[in-house]
Amino acid sequence: MFRQKKYLKQDPQYIFDFIDNHPFATFVLQGEELLATHIPVLIEGTPEKFQLYGHIAEANEQYKFLKDGLEALLIFHGAHGYVSSSWYKDINISTWDYSAVHVNVKLKLQTRAELEESLQKLIGRFEKDQKCPVHYQDLPKDMVEDHLPLITGFWCEPVKVQAIAKLHQGFEHDDLHSVTSHLEQREDPLSSELSKNIKREHGTDH
Repeated sequence: MFRQKKYLKQDPQYIFDFIDNHPFATFVLQGEELLATHIPVLIEGTPEKFQLYGHIAEANEQYKFLKDGLEALLIFHGAHGYVSSSWYKDINISTWDYSAVHVNVKLKLQTRAELEESLQKLIGRFEKDQKCPVHYQDLPKDMVEDHLPLITGFWCEPVKVQAIAKLHQGFEHDDLHSVTSHLEQREDPLSSELSKNIKREHGTDH
């Protein structure tokens, strides 16, 4: 990952929370060519020592390359957006603000029991806020038995973690205010979230 020093994020708590809050990841591995899939990946443990886990369908082209010890890359994406130079007080270069975490990992395939436990946690995480949640144990047993053989779960042991948040560090208050105001005027969730991230980075989110 290309990271200028002023955009580096190295605080373990920041990285842990970022992954936890942005669990839909890009899963990249080397097959006969580079292969990527977009999947939910959950984190557990502590900021100082954590592991990740996910699963893919066996119909996925990546499946035949899965094995213990395989290196893969997980990319977690935050809000991002184009920033026009027309928003600055003085002429400048247009840019793109964003945040991301890259985690290089070693894979370990899950047993069936581990896969089922992972699925329970995954479904529980995203169903808990639903009005009428459907948890893993609510699924018909024959449906579970039909689908489990079609997916493979895996643990992801981090071997390298890199994080970046390019959020207009080094800019003056007037330009920051203009940037966040213009982002909010777009009235889309991604731009609104990016504006919040910029304000939070600069301590102006109150």
